[in-house]
Amino acid sequence: MPAPTVVILAAGEGTRMRSALPKVLHPVCGRPMLLWPVQAAQEAGAARVIVVDNPHRRLAAYLPEGVEVAVQPEPNGTGGAVVAAAALIDPGAPALVINGDMPLLTAEAIQALVAGHGDAGATIATMDLADPSGYGRVVRDAGGGVDRVVETKVAGDASEAEMAIREVNAGLYLFDAGALLAALETLTTSTAQGEAYLPDVLPALRAAGRTVRAHVLADPSVALGVNDRVDLAYVTRLAQQRIVEAHQHARVTIVDPASTLIETGVRIGADTTIEPSTFLRGDTRIGARGSIGPLTTVIDSELGDDVVVRHSYLEGASAAGGVSIGPFAYLRPAARLEADAKAGTFVEIKNSTVGPGSKVPHLSYIGDTEIGSGSNIGAGTITANYDGRDKHRTTIGSRVRVAVDTAFVAPVQVGDDAYTAAGSVITEDIPPGALGVARQRQTNKEGYAERVQEQRGEKP
Repeated sequence: MPAPTVVILAAGEGTRMRSALPKVLHPVCGRPMLLWPVQAAQEAGAARVIVVDNPHRRLAAYLPEGVEVAVQPEPNGTGGAVVAAAALIDPGAPALVINGDMPLLTAEAIQALVAGHGDAGATIATMDLADPSGYGRVVRDAGGGVDRVVETKVAGDASEAEMAIREVNAGLYLFDAGALLAALETLTTSTAQGEAYLPDVLPALRAAGRTVRAHVLADPSVALGVNDRVDLAYVTRLAQQRIVEAHQHARVTIVDPASTLIETGVRIGADTTIEPSTFLRGDTRIGARGSIGPLTTVIDSELGDDVVVRHSYLEGASAAGGVSIGPFAYLRPAARLEADAKAGTFVEIKNSTVGPGSKVPHLSYIGDTEIGSGSNIGAGTITANYDGRDKHRTTIGSRVRVAVDTAFVAPVQVGDDAYTAAGSVITEDIPPGALGVARQRQTNKEGYAERVQEQRGEKP
């Protein structure tokens, strides 16, 4: 069988979401809902993927390269959506139609549907639900084939016997494309809302002598749709469970899955431990044997092997092997810690490199700075990178010993093996091996407290 053309129906705005954002663009575990069935179709070997959008055309910017877009000019139902894509459908290949709000659909489920299709005119995916409320019921003929799908959205659409059927339409269809295109010509508006339902082509296929089969999904959750934010939260929870279990099967220890968030783009190496209340988001890469968390957020960051992060927030940062971060560190975009470096307690680093083995142990701000290897930055150190108009860089060499409460007023350079005195405000370069001192000599004023008391009219 040729690879199918996949048509994804995504034109509906999802009014029950009550959102300015189109329903299918709401994120599920870090990926827009629409991209889940798109990726599933591509992984299943689709020849082409066509997304049906509405006239606002808000979806194209989110689609991968090569995905085509058809426009449904008016909201006239799932049948109207497929009609809008008809000109792009190859009549010589199977056509797979998917609802765009099915983020749990998998490539395996698509492949199983295709494998059972054979020479049928159509194969529809069905589910057997204990509570089929709201779903179209699948009515079978005497031979076990599909006779029709009966909608149940409006009272009176289905008979009492039909309402008692538990097998429902899952919203996933595989057609002989030539037969589908012919049957679309018979499609008419079938609701008071002016909509045409795609399942209404099934009687036309049967009348043309084609078989209509049902493929019962082994896991009904793959066809769960999203109508509102309650549904969105539910499918997100199931998607998150899948992601967590995939990492666990890949030898990652996740101590408390219920309190852990891992988005779909995250990669984690073997034997790394994710502690409770940790959130891993975006394009994050974590190496092997690390320990991340608890109470840690990592966004779009890359961490090497054996990295430890505790109670910290990282965004757009990178840390090489053996780095230690936190607790309570804040690594902002372009913060880079090289091998065995440390960013300790209440340390903020942005757009800076901390060289191999160098340490910023506590209570410091390092911004727009280059630090060499083996240096130690004392508590309370600040790189004053902004002069009110422009940002400037500070360069600190290797094996430098920066004493507590040092402020570097950029632009300034500190040579290798240099020192600073505690409490210094460094405004000029420090040569290699030199001690930079920039503070007034201490003067003690004897009797000062008594004079203050006299001025206040207080008795000594």
